[in-house]
Amino acid sequence: MSARVAQQVRATIDRHGLLQRGDGLVLGVSGGPDSLCLLHLLLRLAPEYGVALQVGHLHHGIRGVDADADADYVERLCREWGVPCRVERVDVPAWAQIHGLAIEEAARQARYRFLASLALECGARTIAVGHNADDQVETVLMHLLRGSGLAGLRGMQPVARLDALRLGDDLEQRATRAGLRLTRPLLEVTRTDVEGYCREQGMAPRFDLSNLDQTYYRNRLRHELIPLLETYNPQVRQVLRRTADLLAADYVVLRTVLKGTWSDVVRSATPEAVVYDLARLRAQPVGLQRSLLREGVQRLRHALRNISLVHIDDALRVVRDGDAGAAATLPAGLQLRLGYAEAVLAAEGYQRIPDDGPRVGAESLVVPLPGSAMLPDGRWRIGTRIDARADLAGDPAANRDVLVAYLDADALTAPLVLRGRQAGDWLRPLGLGGRQKLHALMVNLKIPRAERGSVPLLVCGDAIAWVVGHRLDERFAVTSETQRVVTVRFECIGE
Repeated sequence: MSARVAQQVRATIDRHGLLQRGDGLVLGVSGGPDSLCLLHLLLRLAPEYGVALQVGHLHHGIRGVDADADADYVERLCREWGVPCRVERVDVPAWAQIHGLAIEEAARQARYRFLASLALECGARTIAVGHNADDQVETVLMHLLRGSGLAGLRGMQPVARLDALRLGDDLEQRATRAGLRLTRPLLEVTRTDVEGYCREQGMAPRFDLSNLDQTYYRNRLRHELIPLLETYNPQVRQVLRRTADLLAADYVVLRTVLKGTWSDVVRSATPEAVVYDLARLRAQPVGLQRSLLREGVQRLRHALRNISLVHIDDALRVVRDGDAGAAATLPAGLQLRLGYAEAVLAAEGYQRIPDDGPRVGAESLVVPLPGSAMLPDGRWRIGTRIDARADLAGDPAANRDVLVAYLDADALTAPLVLRGRQAGDWLRPLGLGGRQKLHALMVNLKIPRAERGSVPLLVCGDAIAWVVGHRLDERFAVTSETQRVVTVRFECIGE
């Protein structure tokens, strides 16, 4: 058996390029069968591949004296085998509480953060962990039951970039710049063969009793669901692994198509928002629509894991059937909102004039109050109406339409004028408390320099009442004392 396991691991290493000559390799060792098997094998292979090993063991602060014994065992074994070893302790329960995470997820993050930090310190580019073929089966099932797409159903990969682990903060950025990789050399070796290898080599791995605790989701899959599925198909583990391999290959194809489509469908992508061309997004096949939305979510919320298919499909229904102003809620505070010709994915409350929205040129436009006027482009119309506050439908404070504004009618004087910015413009932005130059506000709102001159300003006398699509002036905002309300609305009426 030992020879067969070694052959499988060598084949995985060579097929996926998991070891690079001259590289440093950080190996996560818990003391259990998987990590001991991997350590023993890599010690034999390291001279052949010209890599230097460094062991890392994380004490999670969960299992008391048993965890202490695990750390002592790994340190002693590494001394006997002549491998440098670093042991670090993290209070995972406290980390989980602070960050609102389940213990399993907090432990995962702590473990990878430790290994990444150790690799950066050692100048290593590769991290190896002991996930085996049965871990892969459990992972695929977990993702299936949670409603994952192809990215989840393909399971764990033999080699992955560290940024795919969603560690967040500057550690992930440093790991990415350093080119750190996470590798899984045992991914094609079953748990039974791993344990058999340890027995043949005379090793006595530590046993983590928490692996029997079926309050943990993964353990319930391992001890309840998979044995039940084997009563339907004794080969279900092999079937699930083969399915993961097939979907991984399909995922590569989809990613290739996605890269070619992204630039055609996405009008702009910044750290604040992804703006899709609505017509082009609607023209894509459903599978590609899902991928385009997932990619947008991951770019804006890189640390987010397990994006639910339910959320993505809710957003797709809005894309397919919604009118301008329709919105779908997505995880991590994101929202997809439709304009007339685009869909904007951003944090809820994010405001911007659509790329195809109303713009102004050098000339001013007098806006009737009440009444309406066409903008010079012939596509957009601005309209105003006056209502008693009691007759107004909806709460002005809850307005999220960037092309609608509610103003205090008694604070306004005719005529209203729509124009572009001028030297010396200033306002008192609602919610910011105080006077601010228009230029500074536009910079703070991250309005691109090239667009600032064409942003419409609704002006009353010499005062800016509304930076259209962005901010009201507090002097004209509706308050509890407001008796009459002016509604200002932009409408697109043609191409």
